[in-house]
Amino acid sequence: MTWWCTGIRWQDGSPGIGWYAAERGERDSPLGYGQRLAFSARGERHCLGVRRAGKRTPCPAHRTVPGRTGSAQCPECARLDRSFSVAADTNAADPRPYRVYLAWFGPGLIKVGITAEERGPARLLEQGAVTWAWLGRGPLMAARRTEELLRAALGVPDRIAYSRKRAVRGRLPSSAERAREVAELHARAVALPGWPESLEPVHCEVGDHAAAFGLDALPTPSRVVTELVPGGTVAGLLVGAAGPDLHFADGLVVDARLLAGWELAAAPGDAVTDVPLTGIEPPADAEQDGLF
Repeated sequence: MTWWCTGIRWQDGSPGIGWYAAERGERDSPLGYGQRLAFSARGERHCLGVRRAGKRTPCPAHRTVPGRTGSAQCPECARLDRSFSVAADTNAADPRPYRVYLAWFGPGLIKVGITAEERGPARLLEQGAVTWAWLGRGPLMAARRTEELLRAALGVPDRIAYSRKRAVRGRLPSSAERAREVAELHARAVALPGWPESLEPVHCEVGDHAAAFGLDALPTPSRVVTELVPGGTVAGLLVGAAGPDLHFADGLVVDARLLAGWELAAAPGDAVTDVPLTGIEPPADAEQDGLF
């Protein structure tokens, strides 16, 4: 039986690594800051199929996927996944209540987004939002129209590249400064004309994930893994995590989306990182869906 890595999973405000085996379903391994991680990739990277309503359906063709992509899905499974996706606007009839949020990642890096109300702040943790606030709640399409209103009226994006998020993560302003930027935008947003009638504004209460991410102990990110390769090893002292990123004491960052689809085995205690890396540059415009 093979357990395939499914990437990072945020549960109750804490990170873990997810695993999937066709014979056993899914499980998580909790991650603790201050622990040493050392693992090697075995074989080839495989498509993880489609996960919906908490259940994963294996890829029927058992296809392999490239090592550098952020998605451990083959094109066919990715298309099926998007056919039920709120983000892709292919599930507009979803009757669940939704929340609109503001997510702050660094000075000037703030976005608007939506998430199902039942998920709570899980989406904020998954995206690596350092500071955040709810903006409104209501039906899906009203939440989507509010996103569009903020983009058009205030120039607030709905996507920020992960490369830009991680580049500023090691040198953030104080929690008070972060909260002030979010609160100011919240006030401007709820005062906009054209607010959808079916969306209920939510009073501004700013949340902060600095403790959950271990931000106080993070070194300035300097290098990021670009891909895993068969037999390649990652090793180091884990000091924090934010969104999909694992931060190590030596400034290395591992985007856990790259781990998904691999069989990972424990590496020896004296192992060193020997997978392809690239330096982390100052923030620059980039596509949200790209890794770098």
